[in-house]
Amino acid sequence: MISYILRRTFAAVILLLVVTAVTFAIFFLLPRMAGQTADQLAQQYIGKSPTAADIATVKHNLGLDQPLYVQYWHFIKGIVSGATYDLGPTTAHCDAPCFGYSFKTHVAVWPQLTSRLPVTISLAAGAAVLWLLSGVAVGVISALKPRSFFDRTFMGVALAGVSLPMFFTGNLALLLFTYQWPIFGRTYVPFTENPAQWANTLFPAWCSLALLYSAIYARLTRSGMMETMNEDFIRTARAKGLRERNVVVRHGLRAALTPIITVFGMDLGLLLGGALITESVFSLHGVGEYAVKAIQDNDLPPILGVTLLAAFFVVIANLLVDLLYAAADPRVRLS
Repeated sequence: MISYILRRTFAAVILLLVVTAVTFAIFFLLPRMAGQTADQLAQQYIGKSPTAADIATVKHNLGLDQPLYVQYWHFIKGIVSGATYDLGPTTAHCDAPCFGYSFKTHVAVWPQLTSRLPVTISLAAGAAVLWLLSGVAVGVISALKPRSFFDRTFMGVALAGVSLPMFFTGNLALLLFTYQWPIFGRTYVPFTENPAQWANTLFPAWCSLALLYSAIYARLTRSGMMETMNEDFIRTARAKGLRERNVVVRHGLRAALTPIITVFGMDLGLLLGGALITESVFSLHGVGEYAVKAIQDNDLPPILGVTLLAAFFVVIANLLVDLLYAAADPRVRLS
């Protein structure tokens, strides 16, 4: 088991390095391949009617006049040990992990991410609990009673949940439960200040997000359980006289969890990297909203930082999925 964990951890570290290289290439190499020069890139962060001297100064200060491999080395070095940036009349030191300074606001990216990350974690964690419990429960009951009224009703609801976009369900929840019937709060309150108000404010966002994802988990659980409950080991367990609840939970559901674990790890990792639409609809100042604003301002360092943060969460989620595989199925440890 220890060797399995070490192998997966080493593979995750290598994957993170590859992700940083690919992400850097997308933001800095592809524009060059498309014909954009360093002068054109620097000109975007000066303003109207810049002089040649202004462009040269900004290009030098931002390191855009250096070869790409040197820029990538400085980028990796900044993440590991920090970096010093020449912002014109002053210089600023960015502590590790340094994702750079905003070209627009001259504010370090990493503190902005860490200040917004609790909001995104709160949104993702609460919604994940709701969609996992509701989706798996509905899928199990539907698989045990196929083509029943319950199965048809909840699979129809699941289909509607997958089809309806977040900007519709989110705005509908805001209209009904925040404005027309003011049951829930409008302003986000940190968990450390008031846990009850924190949950009250986020509950509409949790439910809207869970409706979208729980439908997928219900369908996955239903198909996996229907296939598993017809296997020979299920009939053997029943023949031994085990209770039906133990047969369903300990044998059927455990065998059907593999695809659910995979999808859950990916979904949670992506959400931790920023739920852009949900945070925008519910006015939550999280990582997703930060990314949207950076895209609107054409501000590369924040976009690059959010992308790397999302990639980090996805890689870590995949690592945890591998470890959960090993716990659920001992045969995986030998692979």
